[in-house]
Amino acid sequence: MPPTLASVVRSTSLHLTVLAGADHLERPVRWVHTSELDDPTPFLEGGELLLTTGIKLGKAASKLQAYVHRLADAGVVGLGLGVGLSHTEVPQALVDAAAQRGLPLLRVPEATPFIAISKTVSAALAAEQYEAVTTSFEAQEELTRAALGKDGTTAVVRRLAARLGGWAALYDGSGALSAVAPDWAARRAGRLAAEVDRLRRRPAPSSAALQGRSPGIDTADEDYVVVQSLGADRRARGFLAVGTEDRITPTERYVLNAAVALLTLTLERSRELRQAEERMGAALLGMVLAGEVGTARQVAAGLFGGLPEGTARVLVAGAAAGAEAAEALGELGDRAEQAGGRVGERLLVSRDDGPHGPRLTVLALDNGAAHRACLGAVEEHEGLALGVSAPTTLEEAGVAFAQAERALAVALRGGRRAVDHEEVGAGSLLPLLGEEAVTAFAEGLLRPLRDHDRTARGDLVASLRAWLSRHGQWDAAAADLGVHRHTLRYRMRRVEELLGRSLDDTDVRMELWLALRAGEE
Repeated sequence: MPPTLASVVRSTSLHLTVLAGADHLERPVRWVHTSELDDPTPFLEGGELLLTTGIKLGKAASKLQAYVHRLADAGVVGLGLGVGLSHTEVPQALVDAAAQRGLPLLRVPEATPFIAISKTVSAALAAEQYEAVTTSFEAQEELTRAALGKDGTTAVVRRLAARLGGWAALYDGSGALSAVAPDWAARRAGRLAAEVDRLRRRPAPSSAALQGRSPGIDTADEDYVVVQSLGADRRARGFLAVGTEDRITPTERYVLNAAVALLTLTLERSRELRQAEERMGAALLGMVLAGEVGTARQVAAGLFGGLPEGTARVLVAGAAAGAEAAEALGELGDRAEQAGGRVGERLLVSRDDGPHGPRLTVLALDNGAAHRACLGAVEEHEGLALGVSAPTTLEEAGVAFAQAERALAVALRGGRRAVDHEEVGAGSLLPLLGEEAVTAFAEGLLRPLRDHDRTARGDLVASLRAWLSRHGQWDAAAADLGVHRHTLRYRMRRVEELLGRSLDDTDVRMELWLALRAGEE
């Protein structure tokens, strides 16, 4: 702890007397400054014990009062007036002004040199710094041993809470609480979900201090809370929150920083190992999608802990090309892996560049934790889209992958966040006709009919639409148009002449119908 005015006054060798502000002697003293200026505030930072003989203060009560106000406003923690030179005793007006502002006023006898007070404070500050360094080293060694032990991150959280005399909580990359100490702090840590979520949207590392109390906590449970994201490559791998009764001291800040570094290293692991695991998962997924399930099982059993077993789904996520899209897809994959890891689910993840930008493929249990995490993550990121296959087995995963890709195409084209294969199968083909190539084909195919309708009578386009919608039934189509069936027969012959195609050909009818509908989209 830094020295306080009380500890300075208790030094018997200084013979200091408190004349005002005795209720504020617990203020920490950050430095001792001597000045004979009537306004020394431009040279102060706050937290100083100011010493003066009062040569330029005079005895006017208004001047002494203004002097005290300037010092108090500048954050001076105490004023010491040396008697025996300019003033035989401390002026009562100075005592009254200090008492009014709650500024501790010390009488410094003539026999006590100012440098003796400076030495006393300097020695105490040096002792504080030595204690901080010693405590920091001890805490770092203790936390390191905890990190290397069996409990790993949980042990670090437990030791950190004990060191700070408060509580500590660790969250994974998705914001879910993974460790807390002591146990009673779980409720408080759970109420930080909104703050953790805000940090999750910022590049790591970043932090936030919640002064006063934790959000939603009763006033009887006031805390000073610090939340810190853990990550070294802009992507948060986890979050650490600590709560203490008072603001953390510089020494406690060193301890907290040591814990942040250890937890970051633990969560990050080595980049080479993480990349090797990703390559292994991608290779296994490629084998499964290619139908080599037996071989994939053999490889995964020894090196990867096994494959997902049971009913599964293939999920393919995509976005527009760019660094932000790739980063969002990376976070989606991380959240899927973290969600699966918490409940022991096996899943396979692969990241690659598809024809329309970066793409992420996940093979996970149907309606499992990873499946749900993907659905939740894609809703939070603008521009991401997700295609989901029908429930499948590993042996049919290749078919499911094609389903998921088609569903993703529909999602991207329609500006939707997630599309299930069942929706594609149960829906209409018409939303897929919005591609520019299809529109151009439709315009080229129908142009002779539209040109005819603009320059001559006949309404060939409307007649063709009515005839096709009635499946070639002359009477029904003629009735819809309000013309005689012979008139409609003439128009259809004219359509065949202009297009150079026979309406008896089923493929021609299908192309014309799709062209007509594409023009409506």
